[in-house]
Amino acid sequence: MSRVCLHPQRQFLPRAVWYRSWFAGGLLAGALLAASACDGKAASKGAGETAAALPVNVMKVEPLEVRREVEAVGTLAAHEDTVVSAEVEGRVRRLAADMGDHVAAGAPLVILDAEKLQYRADEQRAALEQARARLGARGAELPPPAATPDVMSAAAQRAEAQQRLGRARQLAEKKLVSTQDLERAQTELETATAAHEAALAAARHLRAELTGREAALNGATRALHDAVIRAPFEGVVAERLVSPGQYVRVQTPVVRLVRLHPLRLKAEIPERFGPAIRIGHALSVKVDAYPDRAVDGRVTRISPDVNTTSRAFTIEGDVPNADGSLMPGAFARVRILTDRVDRIVAIPTTAVQTRYGRALVFVVRGGVLAATEVKLGDRLGQRVEVLDGLEAGASIVADDVEALQDGLPVVARAGAPTSQGGDR
Repeated sequence: MSRVCLHPQRQFLPRAVWYRSWFAGGLLAGALLAASACDGKAASKGAGETAAALPVNVMKVEPLEVRREVEAVGTLAAHEDTVVSAEVEGRVRRLAADMGDHVAAGAPLVILDAEKLQYRADEQRAALEQARARLGARGAELPPPAATPDVMSAAAQRAEAQQRLGRARQLAEKKLVSTQDLERAQTELETATAAHEAALAAARHLRAELTGREAALNGATRALHDAVIRAPFEGVVAERLVSPGQYVRVQTPVVRLVRLHPLRLKAEIPERFGPAIRIGHALSVKVDAYPDRAVDGRVTRISPDVNTTSRAFTIEGDVPNADGSLMPGAFARVRILTDRVDRIVAIPTTAVQTRYGRALVFVVRGGVLAATEVKLGDRLGQRVEVLDGLEAGASIVADDVEALQDGLPVVARAGAPTSQGGDR
């Protein structure tokens, strides 16, 4: 005997109604289960956020007093840059120095053929000796005009004429000579006196001529000396402008010479730093050829006016260059420690998050981050000046700020410094 067991619902509902009831019940149960799961996850997430505040290094911003440094760009130049020219005519016999050679002051640069100049010097020397001989010079000593041979001879003739006139007068008193003889003696005396005066004038003229002969000899000797063109100062030959065998005239450029130690720095400084820079202030220079090496110098000159276009004034400084490694014309970056002292707010550069051209600092308020936009000023080593957006006394995140966001809960990391430290 077989038995058939039926579901109680099937005993009372038609087949189509039963299927619809089962489907609706399934949907309702699934919705209830999903809602229950979502509520559980949300509760779990809220509990996790409350418990997992991010540990960060928090520091308190404190005001600083800083002595301002001004940064500028400038150009290095040779202290002396001179084109040396010939002072006499002649043919280039030899080059004593060429481009790149270091020469001392007075060292030969170019040597000209001096044969003709030597002849002129010898000629002037001979003419001088002739003039000295006519004056009766003995060695380097010259006699006075009255003691020259011609004047002494004329003086002797005048004395003899005076004696003859005296005898003639005595004889004339005794009626022993005629009046005509007396007059002749008088005329001879006058002639001898005039000859003596002429001899004196000739002696003075000869002494003046002697001075001219000495000057001519000195000029010829100097021209002979100038046949060797020498360096006017210690420096380096930057350019050689003549060649051996070339004939040069007076003022023909032969060499360009530059002085490399020290070099002269020229730079423009913003006008607001005018009262804070003085002659003698230390400066530091870097060039592209040696980016890791700074050369210390000093300010030597300050322009008294401001350029109306750039609103800056020009300074000059001396930069040591004993080894010649720095080159004139090089672009230079300059730092000058000024007298200006400001009280500022500065923070570590690691505390700044930069995104899309905005500088953000994360201020900690009640355990939550507040992203604050700031305006930055000068870089001060490992710190940066804050011009606007942040006040002294605020607590900020000191580092590792790239992944931080506004509104993020944080907690100060244990053992981390809570105030600004380091070099001021």
